[in-house]
Amino acid sequence: MIVYELSQEKFKLKDILTVTGLSESTYHYHCSKKETKNKDEALESLIQEIFDENDGNYGYRRIQKALKNKGYQVNHKRVKRLMDQLGIKCTKFSHKNRRYNSYKGTVGKTAKNKLNRRFTTPIPLQKLVTDVTEFKCLDDQKLYLSPILDLYNGEIISFKISNRPTLDIALAPLNE
Repeated sequence: MIVYELSQEKFKLKDILTVTGLSESTYHYHCSKKETKNKDEALESLIQEIFDENDGNYGYRRIQKALKNKGYQVNHKRVKRLMDQLGIKCTKFSHKNRRYNSYKGTVGKTAKNKLNRRFTTPIPLQKLVTDVTEFKCLDDQKLYLSPILDLYNGEIISFKISNRPTLDIALAPLNE
């Protein structure tokens, strides 16, 4: 900062600030910021060291635990922020969507939209709809429910419960 250098020489600070149009508080603010050091410098070097020791296999969670093992109590959000500033990121492992998705695109024919979002009817058994719903039970077991619903009064006419979502579970209530 030029004003700081001039004030260190033979010029008065008040005269320099008047000529430059800089307020005194702004001058002192920048002088205080100039003298501060990076308080995270030691932590950044430790993070970089742990990251390099493990060939980039450690993400911010593992690095935070490694720092804790070395005796540094650091929040994981701070470790992540410092890693972002350093530009280091674990690319070896990534979280994948672990939920099963059986959608394979449009296979076969798509039925026409005959209901056209009219989900009521004045005649019983005119409009019947069905769906297969997955329920998670005890011991990580899944059950699949396929009810047939009458849109006349919202009554479930028949249903089938199975351990697997097969075509039989969808067609069996139609035969009842």
